[in-house]
Amino acid sequence: MTEAELDTLCVNTIRTLSMDAVQAANSGHPGTPMALAPVAYTVWQNMMDFDPQDPIWPNRDRFVLSCGHASMLLYSMLHLTQTKAVNPKYERLGQVSVALDDIKKFRQLDSRCAGHPEYRWTSGVETTTGPLGQGVATSVGMAIAQRWLAGRYNKPGFTVYDYDVYALAGDGCLMEGISTEAASLAGHLKLSNLCWIYDNNKITIEGETELAFSEDVATKFIGLGWNVTRVGDANDLEMLKRAFNVFKATTDRPTLVIVDSHIGYGSQKQGTHSVHGAPLGEEDIKHAKRLYKWPEDSKFLVPDGVYDHFGKGMGARSKKAREGWEAMMQKYGKEHPQLAEEHKKMVKRELPEGWDKDLPTFPTDPKGMAGRQASEKVLNALAKNFPWLIGGSADLSPSTLTRLNFEGAGDFGPHESGRNMHYGIREHAMAAAMNGIALSKVRNYGSGFFVFADYCRPPIRLAAIMEIPVIHIFTHDSIGVGEDGPTHQPIEHLASLRAIPGLITMRPGDANEVVEAWRVIAKSKHHPIALVLSRQAMPTLDRTKYGAASGTAKGGYILADSGGVPEVILMATGTEIQLVVAAHEKLVASGVKSRVVSLPSWELFEHQSEEYQESVLPTNVTARVAVEFASSFGWERYTGRRGAMVCMQSFGASAPLKELQTKFGFHPETIVAAAREQIAKAKG
Repeated sequence: MTEAELDTLCVNTIRTLSMDAVQAANSGHPGTPMALAPVAYTVWQNMMDFDPQDPIWPNRDRFVLSCGHASMLLYSMLHLTQTKAVNPKYERLGQVSVALDDIKKFRQLDSRCAGHPEYRWTSGVETTTGPLGQGVATSVGMAIAQRWLAGRYNKPGFTVYDYDVYALAGDGCLMEGISTEAASLAGHLKLSNLCWIYDNNKITIEGETELAFSEDVATKFIGLGWNVTRVGDANDLEMLKRAFNVFKATTDRPTLVIVDSHIGYGSQKQGTHSVHGAPLGEEDIKHAKRLYKWPEDSKFLVPDGVYDHFGKGMGARSKKAREGWEAMMQKYGKEHPQLAEEHKKMVKRELPEGWDKDLPTFPTDPKGMAGRQASEKVLNALAKNFPWLIGGSADLSPSTLTRLNFEGAGDFGPHESGRNMHYGIREHAMAAAMNGIALSKVRNYGSGFFVFADYCRPPIRLAAIMEIPVIHIFTHDSIGVGEDGPTHQPIEHLASLRAIPGLITMRPGDANEVVEAWRVIAKSKHHPIALVLSRQAMPTLDRTKYGAASGTAKGGYILADSGGVPEVILMATGTEIQLVVAAHEKLVASGVKSRVVSLPSWELFEHQSEEYQESVLPTNVTARVAVEFASSFGWERYTGRRGAMVCMQSFGASAPLKELQTKFGFHPETIVAAAREQIAKAKG
């Protein structure tokens, strides 16, 4: 069989596996995998250094399927290349990541072939892609990470990082606003290691794209600073190779390859049947297979020679590249032992030695400082001893106070690879790029005003699904924003983030709780964390009088207690801690047995043992008051149905904070009154 015949055989194997899997599941999208099989084949077989024997090799090229509904395209590639499985301990397992039985059980329970690709579930999947546009935006973060890693670890004679990132996108991806944000950032940063492949098939769920999409994509991307090339027929393997070689040769900008395809099976010359979001049906499958000169009654057929062809092509090439890299790293370890050891810890998500040696302890101070100010001091102390911690903001670092300002930190830009990121006013793309950076094993944070967490929510949710330790720093956390008014005063945002499974939300109540929150953040390996910080000052509590701030790590702890069984429990987070402490002192002075519980992280508290939770919030004490400058939604789990919640029941208003506190009833006297009412209810 000639090389060209083998190419065609492999492409048609990808197509037929995809159509058979979707038909067996009676669910899914067969059209795009069939149309783009030649594209995926060309990238994997001819371009990528991705060793199927070691799919987590650090310098591998990345392939991101942004149009995640075409998941069978990726699963077919993982199966045909015989990509091996890796477990959570980074151990290479003997079995393949995607077995033929998994493909036969596409979209079924426990199959490695889920409806959309899932990171950590299927080895070889670089990122979870569900919502359109997230994949391409995440790929920008992967490209950023490569640039930063090269700047940190590459040395003369040692190219530790030079991988490329390929992301396959459709019309839906490019319609989403996040894609333009991300493309703008990539163009500005001149990420020449990034190649987006645009499947220009002119079809979406509702029909032809002309219903809602008529922009000139090529001109748009040229304007964003990209190199743009076009392949007029997705079936033309030679033109595809030429386009990707243009990408390889482009060193000053990212590349967009526009591929004209006709969704369905074969090329337009073959009489393509158009299909998008539904199985083809048995008769159409038989017709398609006849066009491919395929046994029409076969199911899940992988002809002789296909596995071997991938093994001799991508497999052999990538194994040689990976083994060469590993041999180089042996020499690197001898010439640059400190960097080599640092690199090992980074890829295993371990902490450097002495990472916490300079973390501050803040003295008692009635005036205190804002949460963002305390965090700035802690972050800079931490980052000095945590070389692969990088981050920035969506154009707000002077307000979020997240700039690393020690000597040598530097900036990351088109020609610099420092540690301070500048994402511009692109919160959505920032959060997705942060996922890509974290997936590349670089610890990173991004920051913005808390009210703009709404713009970040889809990538935050994906980070939680993927179990990656992305760090979101949100400041200006409440009605304390003051005169900026309700558009900038977050109300429902705490409840919104607390609703995301796997996300740890932390809202510390004084400077030392901020320190302890950062300890939790640094140690996190599998949880994204949202650190929610105040704009206004919080008193730094006297820890010889009140509970140790180390209780922050447990999510909730007894901050103040009058002794014995309390008559009432006062609970709060963040700046409102000072209000409940003041109310507690008034209650104790009047003879009431009161307890203050700081609950900076509900998620961490819920992870504690039942015994610990009971010791902090005994069930027999039903008189409870929760205080938060935010929606009351969710506090019922701690106050009970009859408990009191001194919280926001509306949006805020534009006024100085003191006036807002009066307007909305946030004063110690209000809390005392609520506490007394609760005690009376409990006794009644």
